[in-house]
Amino acid sequence: MSDEIRLRPVTGEDLDLFEREFSGPEGTGPYQWFGFTSPADLRRRFAETGLLGPDGGVLSVAEAGRTVGRVEWFASTWGRPATSTCWSLAIGLMPAARGRGIGTQAQRLLAEYLFDHTRVERLQAWTDCANLAEQRALEKAGFVREGVLRSAQWRGGRWHDQVIFSMLRAERPGGEPGR
Repeated sequence: MSDEIRLRPVTGEDLDLFEREFSGPEGTGPYQWFGFTSPADLRRRFAETGLLGPDGGVLSVAEAGRTVGRVEWFASTWGRPATSTCWSLAIGLMPAARGRGIGTQAQRLLAEYLFDHTRVERLQAWTDCANLAEQRALEKAGFVREGVLRSAQWRGGRWHDQVIFSMLRAERPGGEPGR
């Protein structure tokens, strides 16, 4: 893996790449394929906000300046939104970028970014119980496994259990509590 993993705002060229790479099960992989969707909503949001807003966002993952995927975050709640909001994270890497530590680094960088630029206390992410590579990536990025969410995701004609992970502000790797 290159040490040159960076997150940056999405460009129009990135959108074209995402459409090509993530439009079918070959590009998304078995744990992220939810069926065909129109790219129109993503392009509309890109035109309106650049995919960065108060309720979440999308950043491109670049290795040595070349786009290899994207990370996303969106607001989730464990109670009333005014007092219980956290960020849920997601990642999509192109097949050639998987298995080389890029996902670990990208998720670590996204956690640092969100703790530095938002007041969030909790980050969370989940993945399929069978997706051992993503579970390892999240743990290496500093996330803590919390448990299993039973039958939480509909994909491929059936319900799938998910493993949920979290990171609290005080647990951020290399960070200082309250920073």
